[in-house]
Amino acid sequence: MKKQTDTVRIAPLAPYLGGKFRLSKRIINRIEQIPHKIYAEPFVGMGGIFLRRTQIPKAEIINDINGELVNLYRIVRRYPNTLYKETEFLFASRQEFERQLKTPPETLTDIERAARFLYLQNQAFGGKVTGQSFGVSIDRPARFDFVKLNDRIRAVGERLASVTIERLDFEKFITRYDTKDTLFYLDPPYWGNETDYGKDIFCRSDFERLRDCLTGIKGKFILSLNDTPQVRNLFKDFIIEQVDVTYSISKTGCCNRSELIITN
Repeated sequence: MKKQTDTVRIAPLAPYLGGKFRLSKRIINRIEQIPHKIYAEPFVGMGGIFLRRTQIPKAEIINDINGELVNLYRIVRRYPNTLYKETEFLFASRQEFERQLKTPPETLTDIERAARFLYLQNQAFGGKVTGQSFGVSIDRPARFDFVKLNDRIRAVGERLASVTIERLDFEKFITRYDTKDTLFYLDPPYWGNETDYGKDIFCRSDFERLRDCLTGIKGKFILSLNDTPQVRNLFKDFIIEQVDVTYSISKTGCCNRSELIITN
């Protein structure tokens, strides 16, 4: 197999629900232990795993059904300077956040849409994608800082230079890029949270479709999901590993949850 190129870890452009920050080291260690020439993500989101990997194989393909995300990646790669200049007019303000939230993205240019999406994701509480609310902490700097965005936009833009970006249904994506040399990392919505990413993005029945699609593929896959009896039963024919993750719920407390890493 062709030697992989090393790169540095890059932080995502904005918070995103289900970003896998606490699981990233374990998942990336798994990814980098599996020989592959093609790396593909059907549910890339804001790239929490993709951008933190340090080994680049011969080909990389990312995919998401969210058109705002795909537009953002396209603009970041092709027009990073213009996108940054567009964010210079934005600032951390509840009124500005609500104005942007009410602005229909289809009325904007692609660059304006990308800036709007980037602003909302940085400013929204909890990295939520739907039902967003203005996020503010009295003891921390503003969530949106266009000065800091400059380096991040450039870094992500350069990282995406040779990456293929798709907007396909996950089944079509997996079928199109499945080879014996492909490694898929899959981070779909969690069981019970299917609607958190928007209407008609993912539904309960898609879990069965995902299982059927992964059964018998030529390549290898790593799938991360929350630990529920339904998930364990649905994917029982694959290798299931339970991992414990600690989540902070306040300044003084935390909670432990079990998540699953599923592989073939």
